[in-house]
Amino acid sequence: MFKGHAKIVRLIELAGEVSGRKKLQKMVYIAKQMQVDFEERFEFHMFGPYSEELTLRVDELCNLGLIDEQMETRGAIQLYRYTLNEAGHEFLRYHNINLGQGEPLIVRLNQENSRFLELVSTILYFNNLPYDEMKHKIFTLKSKQRYTEEEIEKGLLFIEELRGIAASGVAALKQ
Repeated sequence: MFKGHAKIVRLIELAGEVSGRKKLQKMVYIAKQMQVDFEERFEFHMFGPYSEELTLRVDELCNLGLIDEQMETRGAIQLYRYTLNEAGHEFLRYHNINLGQGEPLIVRLNQENSRFLELVSTILYFNNLPYDEMKHKIFTLKSKQRYTEEEIEKGLLFIEELRGIAASGVAALKQ
């Protein structure tokens, strides 16, 4: 029952701290696209792929006292930070969660900001489209973000980097 919850707790443990709800959403979506075993379903939303299931799961983890959510206000913006507390560490001792090749991937994802991860997740969401169509979707649906073609290229290179991390993790598991 709590396996999906434990995976989110493990992600936060690996990251050390996740700054922002949007960033957490994008990290899980991108990791899932890289074949990391997350269960949440995603739909396209205002800020790219979004999972209501993930939002509810994080709320439950906070209410259960397994992760800490700190809110800071920066002008009109509220930023949430997620960290693992002692109860969360204890919870993981009873749930042997290993995200395999996803573990170094999660650490790498957490090094990027939420704006960039929003772009990367959107590229992955429209990955089945030809490049020009995908680019048009990004420029249209994410017009407020004002992404550039250079940023899209950087996002594509980042996706290749992530695939390399995931592949090296799989290769290491086979040895």
